[in-house]
Amino acid sequence: MTSSSKRVLLIEDNPGDADLIRLRLVEGKSGADVACVDRLADGLDSISHDPPSVVLLDLNLPDSRGAETFRNLLSKAPGVPVVVLSGQDDEELALKAVHQGVQDYLVKGAFDSKQLARAMRYAMERQALLTSLDMSRKQQLQFKDQFLSHVSHELRTPLTSIHQFVTILLDGLAGPVSPEHREHLETILRSARQLRTMIGDLLEASRTDSGKVRVERRCISAGALVHHAVSMMQASAAAKGVGLEMAVDARVPLVYADPDRVLQVLTNLIDNAIKFTPAEGSVVVRACLAETDPEFVYLSVTDTGRGISPEHRALIFERLYQDPNATDGSRTGLGLGLYIAKELVRLHGGRIWVESESGQGSIFSFTLPLFSLAKLLVPIITDQGQLREAVTLLQIELRTRRGPGMSNMSELQQRCLELLQPCILPAKDIILPAMSTAENEEVIAVVASADAAGAVVLMKRIREKLEASRELKAAGGFRISAAAVDLPFRDSTEPLEKLVQQTADRINEMLLAAFHRENDMTMEVGSS
Repeated sequence: MTSSSKRVLLIEDNPGDADLIRLRLVEGKSGADVACVDRLADGLDSISHDPPSVVLLDLNLPDSRGAETFRNLLSKAPGVPVVVLSGQDDEELALKAVHQGVQDYLVKGAFDSKQLARAMRYAMERQALLTSLDMSRKQQLQFKDQFLSHVSHELRTPLTSIHQFVTILLDGLAGPVSPEHREHLETILRSARQLRTMIGDLLEASRTDSGKVRVERRCISAGALVHHAVSMMQASAAAKGVGLEMAVDARVPLVYADPDRVLQVLTNLIDNAIKFTPAEGSVVVRACLAETDPEFVYLSVTDTGRGISPEHRALIFERLYQDPNATDGSRTGLGLGLYIAKELVRLHGGRIWVESESGQGSIFSFTLPLFSLAKLLVPIITDQGQLREAVTLLQIELRTRRGPGMSNMSELQQRCLELLQPCILPAKDIILPAMSTAENEEVIAVVASADAAGAVVLMKRIREKLEASRELKAAGGFRISAAAVDLPFRDSTEPLEKLVQQTADRINEMLLAAFHRENDMTMEVGSS
């Protein structure tokens, strides 16, 4: 270390040890500018304002002890080289430190000035090399993703032409087709569809790696998603002679997730289960709650297939992984489906895993976060430490027209939210996340601190605003309904937090009953 610009941060609470380390630095003629702090928090603050060339770190400090000290430092200052100076000659701790990112581990009193200078120099050089390698890796990934994205987009054009012309021939629009020719054309069409799926997976994986995949969370029914996914895959299961069933716990509440992305995960898992399950086997899709994890809903796909060996279970969610024992008929993709599913679940804050034994079938499970209505409701339905006297739930049911030219539900929902915003009073009303109830239907709910008369006024205001929108009229229709929420007894001795939760549970029940209830007040516009 010869440059006078190098700065050393010493995090050491023992004044004697600090003076000894300074002496070693002077003896080594390092020429470094040394700053010393006696707490980890002060060290982190110093790093954030003026990153040092290297950190010399004692592990036992007033505000942090042992392995947690270097873990905290590495997590909050990952690019700074760290040399641990410990009073413990602990080989296991030293290995753990180095494996987790520390550059070197020296025992106090067991090194001289040359060894300290060498450790600091090597630490800085290794960190610089790691930074360079990381930058190079990111550049390579970026180039690879750009290449894959470009190639995938370019392949779509000729693939679309193949699909269109083969369809024209199969439909007989270019003349009669013999049975033998029809069989060949159907083979071409199946291959084109398979290739289109592979290209879609490549693009999705590329977007996932670059952080471009977004989830648009809504308030949705996990049971409805399971039902939708099973309905979509029923024909595939029947064609192979595999039974496909679902089992949804009636207690499962609403979840806060992107319905399209969750369907993508479910259909991928179900498709795999059908693919690897022999005829006469069965696949069951479940949704349930777990007492040990009360903030999540558990969804799983169980099959009676040949199972997965332990060594393959450890790799199955890796990118491009394919089971080498799979039959040719089962290997119809690039090995990206489960990798994409894992990333989509991660973006929701959940986790995904597999339980399986060879010859015993498999259970693929993942979790989704519950929708916590109570936290949203507290400032709306309470006043001066009490529940308000009346609360009403309004629901705006959006419906798009079916068939060709069907409107985009996401755009329709966004437009409706924009129109609703000026209609509500922020201190007394709240618009809840949209709830998907069917492929072409969504519900946007408003919780209003209003009695029946106030609800009528609010409904009229909303109706006039929505009726004036040409986009909503052209897209399909909407239906507005309102119902009073059955509130707990206001003078109850129960804590306010519990009363709010009881109210939230009641509103949850009302939301789950969307499209299956009788309403006291209804206003309908448009047609579906």
